[in-house]
Amino acid sequence: MKGLSTIGLLIISNTFMTFAWYGHLKFKSNGWAGRWGLPAIILVSWGIALFEYIFQVPANRIGYQNNGGPFNLWQLKVIQEAITLVVFTFFTIFVFRNETFRLNHLIGFFFLILAVYFIFKD
Repeated sequence: MKGLSTIGLLIISNTFMTFAWYGHLKFKSNGWAGRWGLPAIILVSWGIALFEYIFQVPANRIGYQNNGGPFNLWQLKVIQEAITLVVFTFFTIFVFRNETFRLNHLIGFFFLILAVYFIFKD
């Protein structure tokens, strides 16, 4: 159960992270937000990133072996990176419709899955 809770919280965290890091790139197409300067964009991104941390910190605490969770630090990191790419892929496909998902992206994700396998292998 702690493993699923950790993964669920990481998915939510990475969704906020992706919007904080890349969502502002769509502001140009939103009339009023497109006129904001860089300091305002940074503050908005920080505000969104706060929610990332609200979910990321508990995910790591729940999932970490030394706190009774199922994952070591290496495993937590590689899970987070894999989730980041999956969330980013959906975000890019559905929010930035001008970006295409190509074969080289799929091959790169395959190698990431191999990395996850090797990190979890004893």
